[in-house]
Amino acid sequence: MAPLHRRLLLLLLALVAGLLLPRLGAASDAGALLAAKAALSDPAGALSAWRARSSGYPCRWPHVACAGNSIAGAVDAVTGLYLGGLFLAGGFPVALCSLRSLRHLDLSSNDLTGPLPACLAALPALETLNVASNNFSGELPAAYGGGFPSLAVLNLIQNFISGEFPGFLANVSALQELLLAYNSFSPSPLPDNLGNLAALRVLFLANCSLTGNIPPSVGKLKNLVNLDLSSNNLSGEIPPSIGNLSSLVQIELFSNQLSGRIPAGLGGLKKLQQLDISMNHISGEIPEDMFTAPSLESVHMYQNNLTGRLPATLATAASLTELMIFANQIEGPFPPEFGKNCPLESLDVSDNRMSGPIPATLCAAGKLTQLLLLNNKFERAIPAELGKCRSLMRVRLPYNRLSGTVPSEFWGLPHVYLLELRGNALSGNVDAAIGHAANLSYLIIDNNRFTGVLPTELGNLTKLVELSASNNSFSGTVPASVASLLDLFRLDLSNNSLSGEIPRGVGQLKNLTLLDLSDNHLNGSIPEELGVNHQMSSLDLSNNELSGEVPTQLQDLKLHDLNLSYNKLTGHIPFFFNSDQFRQSFLGNPGLCYGLCSSDGDSDSCRHARIQMAVSILTVAAGILLMSVAWFTYKYRSYNKRAAEVDIENSEWVLTSFHKVEFNERDIVNSLTENNLIGKGAAGMVYKAVVRPRGDTLAVKKLWASSTASKKINTFEAEVETLSKVRHKNIVKLFCCLTKEACRLLVYEFMPNGSLGDFLHSAKAGILDWPTRYKIAVDAAEGLSYLHHDCVPAIIHRDVKSNNILLDADFRAKVADFGVAKSIGDGPATMSVIAGSCGYIAPEYAYTIRVTEKSDVYSFGVVMLELVTGKSPMASDIGDKDLVAWASTNVEQNGAESVLDQKIAEQFKDEMCRVLKIAILCVKYLPNNRPSMRLVVKFLLDIKGENKPKAMKVAEAPFST
Repeated sequence: MAPLHRRLLLLLLALVAGLLLPRLGAASDAGALLAAKAALSDPAGALSAWRARSSGYPCRWPHVACAGNSIAGAVDAVTGLYLGGLFLAGGFPVALCSLRSLRHLDLSSNDLTGPLPACLAALPALETLNVASNNFSGELPAAYGGGFPSLAVLNLIQNFISGEFPGFLANVSALQELLLAYNSFSPSPLPDNLGNLAALRVLFLANCSLTGNIPPSVGKLKNLVNLDLSSNNLSGEIPPSIGNLSSLVQIELFSNQLSGRIPAGLGGLKKLQQLDISMNHISGEIPEDMFTAPSLESVHMYQNNLTGRLPATLATAASLTELMIFANQIEGPFPPEFGKNCPLESLDVSDNRMSGPIPATLCAAGKLTQLLLLNNKFERAIPAELGKCRSLMRVRLPYNRLSGTVPSEFWGLPHVYLLELRGNALSGNVDAAIGHAANLSYLIIDNNRFTGVLPTELGNLTKLVELSASNNSFSGTVPASVASLLDLFRLDLSNNSLSGEIPRGVGQLKNLTLLDLSDNHLNGSIPEELGVNHQMSSLDLSNNELSGEVPTQLQDLKLHDLNLSYNKLTGHIPFFFNSDQFRQSFLGNPGLCYGLCSSDGDSDSCRHARIQMAVSILTVAAGILLMSVAWFTYKYRSYNKRAAEVDIENSEWVLTSFHKVEFNERDIVNSLTENNLIGKGAAGMVYKAVVRPRGDTLAVKKLWASSTASKKINTFEAEVETLSKVRHKNIVKLFCCLTKEACRLLVYEFMPNGSLGDFLHSAKAGILDWPTRYKIAVDAAEGLSYLHHDCVPAIIHRDVKSNNILLDADFRAKVADFGVAKSIGDGPATMSVIAGSCGYIAPEYAYTIRVTEKSDVYSFGVVMLELVTGKSPMASDIGDKDLVAWASTNVEQNGAESVLDQKIAEQFKDEMCRVLKIAILCVKYLPNNRPSMRLVVKFLLDIKGENKPKAMKVAEAPFST
């Protein structure tokens, strides 16, 4: 062939190749994508447009990116796949490994399972691999350590990757972000050659079971911006080489076992904004140069063993907004003029040994919202300048040595919801300006030296939940305006010099559970209206000058504590109080009579009462005698029936104890009276029992007799099986059970504040502030996490709801009611019936009876929605939707703030929105898209760095809606 013809032929072949090869490459990538689609489950139809020979094949397919556009029929290869949050399920589609031009692969927030393939490491162009928030398991392939020539971002957050920590990843030299947090690695050390990752900017290894020391080689990571090794078991000292990381913005080392001193040199980190080394065993003094870092905004060093004084450089920290150093052993005063030169917002130095005055400059920038100085030795007066700090929301100064009068304006700060001054030597009056504290929920000023009259302006505090002013020297009367405080939960004015009568309006406070007016000079009669308040559990009016009779209406109260001793009461003690439980409640009232009065009761009133009682008894006896023949048969049968149920004189009762108990069957069974009934539900009735010898209060559940339902779900066996073997501070304690024929009793610890549902959706609604709600969420989550992860086999509660979360006297939450609980082995449990309550039942119950602990996670997500929104799961004001649908729809259309409980949202929007995100994650439709309860606990605890911002923003991705 002639040379000219040969050259023309080669030119033609090159032209044909230029036109065909892109199409062949695109066809090859399309085939890989279609193979990947075939290997995946796609319930939402997110990949339905991926079809052979469709328009723009494949670069116009959704979620697909290519290097260029279609030009003259030529199509570039696939370079990006963005498949995050599409509800995809199945194993990793290995067909994706043939996408040789792929640079970005995002499979995050799906339901993918199984191991990650080794072939990914061979992709020559791959720069970003994000598979966070899936269920991948197994060990990472060793090939990852010798592959990934271009990989810059590796995000495996929140999976179930196991085995030794993959130290070989330190060989992936191009890495800029290494994100392995919240996986199931076995205890392993960090690799010594970690410093080889010279390009690394983000190192997020929280909760990876890391042990040993932080290697000094970390100081070689000159480009590192975020360092998060929190929630591991790292020990030893913080390496001084961290001071060489000039690009650092955030250091997160909290919740480890670190010890030794804080290294000097951190002040030289010009870009450092957040430092958190809390919850370790770090000791020694805070380095003098620490607060010279010019960008330092947030410092968390709480719960360590720090000593010495705060360095003088603290006063010059120009960017500081948060200082959290509570629970240490720091001494001495604040540096002079601390707060003058920084925009301070949150300060907590509680539980230290600090002294000196409170600096007048703390709120110089006008941004201080939280001031917590409790349990120190601060002295002198509260600075007048703090009375002008209108940004304050939370003030806790108890148990110091403060003295002098409280500034007038300080009483009336408009945004403060918690003002706690107890345990000082403060004096003067409560100023009338307190009427301007419109947001005040807790006023706690007991154990001081306050004097004067309680101002009537207290009645303006319509959000007030607790008023504790005991152990002062207040005089005058109890203000009648307290009757306006409809949300009041506790009123304690004991040990003062108050006089006059008890305001009748106090009986209108339907939410009042504690009323203590003891040790005053009150006179007049006890208002009958107090008997209307059925929430009352503690009433103490002792050591006053009250007169008249004990109102019979008080018998209607479900009182746990009653003390009317040492007054001038007369007449007959109401019948209900003639029991050993209340024997000490009426001492020092010589005019009072028990029963028919003893022979030494010789007062006129007692004799009169004795005569009246005798006449009454004779009258009633005559009536009974006339009626007895007519209903003798009925009475006889009733007697036999009751004897069959509660006869304790024989040996038929079987008491099985699970904890040491100091009571017997008689103590329990005798409490099963109508007056002690405190609740009734689907499983049975609950009674309150006060037992000897110490007067302990217990809760007794008497299960209904056998029925169709109980044959399907044996409540008694389920509760005993579960609670007899669990031990956790957030699981209600089962002391013992009693059985006899068809009668079955369960004896628990008594929870005086009842259920969370009662406080959210009954007349008590609005009492719980956000900090209390948050703590309840954490407590309940920890209880469920214990059931799911620490019990062998794991336990599914199956009826998680706000009514089954009980609250003790301090509002600590405990999970209760295990009547439908199930133990499970290595897989899901098969349920014969659907258990749970309307609005809380996970959607998988609609198509399967094989459920896992993720069903509990869904139900707990609904509880968190209740806490955040204040609405019940099937509230009438959310239309025909349940709470999950209502919240999800409104968040999507109107934003997260639109669903928050507006009664409490003003000060806590950020925290509430974060909990809302966790809740929405928990109520995902597919079970495997929900986090485990262990992760829910961690997510909740991560919120409470007093609203601290987390540097690893990528960690918030699992919360997205």
